[in-house]
Amino acid sequence: MTDTPRTAGSRRRDRALAVAGAVAAAVVVWAVGDPLLGNDLIVEQPDREPMDLGFAAFAIFSLVSSLLGWALLAVLEKTTSRAALIWTVVALIVLVLSFLPLTGVEATGGSKAVLAVAHLAVGGVLIPAFWRTRKENR
Repeated sequence: MTDTPRTAGSRRRDRALAVAGAVAAAVVVWAVGDPLLGNDLIVEQPDREPMDLGFAAFAIFSLVSSLLGWALLAVLEKTTSRAALIWTVVALIVLVLSFLPLTGVEATGGSKAVLAVAHLAVGGVLIPAFWRTRKENR
């Protein structure tokens, strides 16, 4: 089965849906982890006040991260013929690095698990969706 070429408009629409899906995935993880399972998503860092990560934090972080990923992909598509490959490698590296802050904060094991799953959920939506919407260079 061959894919039909995507137009710029259909790529934008599909990427916008991917961003919405990534935000929805993060919020679902929060909803299951915090109110449903009762993990108080409070993280403490040295010399800082404890932060309670609620709905807004999950929604905003996933939205901003997704939009930055989209922006990087768009720039790469304008500057290199290997945009999808470069973007995917960068996205996977960023996903792996996103777990590092979890090692430097004080939080319950359940809270850290919810945060880790949220990172995986956002990456699990965006990476394949943005790969699927890559600009074909012929």
